[in-house]
Amino acid sequence: MYTKDGTSYFIVDAHVALWDARPENQRNVHGKQFIDCFYDYHRNLSPDSELWTYEEYLYQGGERFMKDLFEDGYVDHAIFQPARLGEFYVDGFGQTEEAWALTQANPGKLTYNHNFDPRNGEAGLDQLRADAERFGLKGVKLYTAEWHGDSRGYKLDDDWTRRYLEVCREVGIRNIHVHKGPTIRPLDRDAFDVADVDHIATDFTDLNFVVEHCGLPRLEDFCWIATQEPNVHAGLAVAMPFMFTRPKYFGQILGELLYWVGEDRIQFSSDYALWTPRWLVESFVDFEIPAELTEYPALTENQKRKILGLNAAAMYDIEVPAHLRVADADETATGPRGADRVADDLVGA
Repeated sequence: MYTKDGTSYFIVDAHVALWDARPENQRNVHGKQFIDCFYDYHRNLSPDSELWTYEEYLYQGGERFMKDLFEDGYVDHAIFQPARLGEFYVDGFGQTEEAWALTQANPGKLTYNHNFDPRNGEAGLDQLRADAERFGLKGVKLYTAEWHGDSRGYKLDDDWTRRYLEVCREVGIRNIHVHKGPTIRPLDRDAFDVADVDHIATDFTDLNFVVEHCGLPRLEDFCWIATQEPNVHAGLAVAMPFMFTRPKYFGQILGELLYWVGEDRIQFSSDYALWTPRWLVESFVDFEIPAELTEYPALTENQKRKILGLNAAAMYDIEVPAHLRVADADETATGPRGADRVADDLVGA
């Protein structure tokens, strides 16, 4: 929990990972390209005080993970969103067994989501059922640009993906997290396009689709989809550190999301270990949309509280102490949020 000026915030870090990108786990040059790209994001978007060495970045381990999040980072609960990347890493990039062991040891603090690849066909469907039972899955994380043999990506509305989502329904997985954001070398940018979210959210209205990285750099496309699909949510992974390097840009991202998607469908994430949560939480609580962005209303405390944890807690049935809860927004589930307030402000001006 984080407290500032008498206001307390329940923190859910909704997108974290334990990874192993050490040379001995790199299958080929692409494994090094991938972690090097991650490190470039970290180095270019972090304050100097928060920079890690390259060697630290290759592997963190569970002990440091728990310290960075729960001792130093104010986090009350975190959700693993692991990427497999088996074409690049011998034992995979996200460390399933280590993350699962931490989850079992800290059930009140951690939720483990897994992953699937629809290109694994019938065998993968059986594996998904087995994984759901073993891990008690409530969610999965998908990388539509992940390589698989000769394939360099798939779409959410492919026939096979639909079959996997039907199994998700069958086994009680309701939360589908999808990387739809900046490309990561050597993955292909167009394989992260958000258009397939529109198709699949319409056909699977009983599932939640959390678009990680809120579609960046396709924010406008994402917003036009999410405003019409009430089961589409925005994850702020990667967007958060722009508070430091480009606060006006981050204000625009957040302002657009609040306008089109609404305060109840935006989730905070440090994207650990790309960044650590402590400085992001502190910065977000202090953040105000820059004054020159006059078309956006000011951020409220309750909006910050929802984004920092309450929205993800509601999605994952995480218990929140009564004194930290706030009411849902009283606006419609779809359509532009806050448009009436903006119009009133402009008239008053």
